[in-house]
Amino acid sequence: MVHSNLSALDRLLSQKLRKTMGEAPIRIVVGGTEGKSGSAGKPVATVVIPDRRTLAGLVLNREVTFGEAYSQGRIRIEGDLVKMLEALLRPTRSAADRSWYGKLMSRWLEWVQANTLKGSANNIHRHYDLTAEFYRLWLDSRLVYTCAYFPDESTPLERAQVAKMDYVCRKVQLRPGDSVVEAGCGWGALALHIAKRYGARVRAFNISREQIRLARERAKQEGLTSRVEFIEDDYRNISGRYDVFLSVGMLEHVGRENYEDLGRVIHRTIGDAGRGLLHFIGRNWPHEFSPWIRKRIFPGAYAPALTEAVRIFEPWDFSVVDVENLRWHYAKTLEHWLARFERATKRVTEMYGAEFVRAWRLYLAGSLASFRVGALQLFQVVFAGPNYRQIPWTRAHLYQEESRPAAAEKWTHVTF
Repeated sequence: MVHSNLSALDRLLSQKLRKTMGEAPIRIVVGGTEGKSGSAGKPVATVVIPDRRTLAGLVLNREVTFGEAYSQGRIRIEGDLVKMLEALLRPTRSAADRSWYGKLMSRWLEWVQANTLKGSANNIHRHYDLTAEFYRLWLDSRLVYTCAYFPDESTPLERAQVAKMDYVCRKVQLRPGDSVVEAGCGWGALALHIAKRYGARVRAFNISREQIRLARERAKQEGLTSRVEFIEDDYRNISGRYDVFLSVGMLEHVGRENYEDLGRVIHRTIGDAGRGLLHFIGRNWPHEFSPWIRKRIFPGAYAPALTEAVRIFEPWDFSVVDVENLRWHYAKTLEHWLARFERATKRVTEMYGAEFVRAWRLYLAGSLASFRVGALQLFQVVFAGPNYRQIPWTRAHLYQEESRPAAAEKWTHVTF
């Protein structure tokens, strides 16, 4: 599929690469020689590959080689990066989608980035202990680094993140005086929101030193230190008894090999009479997380299928009360993040360099593309212990955006 002035080896490698891309409408240029797009339609982008070494790497392990070469500036993209990634990320259950080398690298990363107590601390440090200044450049003012909730598509990001926090609180029926434990609290936005708006007491656990430091500062500034305690420790060390267990954006860092331990922690903290919510990036079927993302951005990450996540609850007889997929809300969130990141690239370059900027651009663009095409999902799972008796009769309370905690007493509950 490539012009004949390429060497026989380059033509062979180009054909193999083209085969792995299927009918994706992407034009490939190798060493200055242009090949055809994978479909008859107009190409969404052109990938300029400078040399045989990069071309061979793409054939051997397309995902990691592309990520590294793009980050280093060796591969150039002409056209729409997100649309190009959408074309490449159409979900498939084919095991042949990843080369033997890619599968080997994935297994190796699972081993070296295992989420042990020490390993989790190292993994989290590499991502979340970048300076708060960096994240302020493209997140909302509260530094909420999880999927927002958009009551409508025109809702600004700031309001959508507050709407998400209220949505989570309505789902677990928070009331004044409730005790809440949060596993993985980010910069503290949800814990502070719960204490301030819902009158609950919160203990929030996190192993990111930078995030805990800033969360404690915010609690002090807002006069909430008597209602919120931020603890720098691993979720496995959570102690005490609570009414509610919350985890928003932390399950992706637990590792599927530790789901049994997480279930044990949840049962130890809320017993048979509590309730909780897990909010996490997931998949429609079990599949390894991107090896390039694990190598460069999120070491130790894994996005579970619902069937895998449910195993957290089964040994303890927890009931799954509600499941919702907010995939399109995460796509919209990422549209905001990517646009803000692009506006801040000059400052990010000054802070971390051009290679860092390209890597994070690819991470954000790839995440956006993955949610758009369905390669990734965003699940919210509400669960309750066998002795919890206040299950709402309908889901109407979830959409009463201006409801206050006191209104919870007026809800109709199922009595067993």
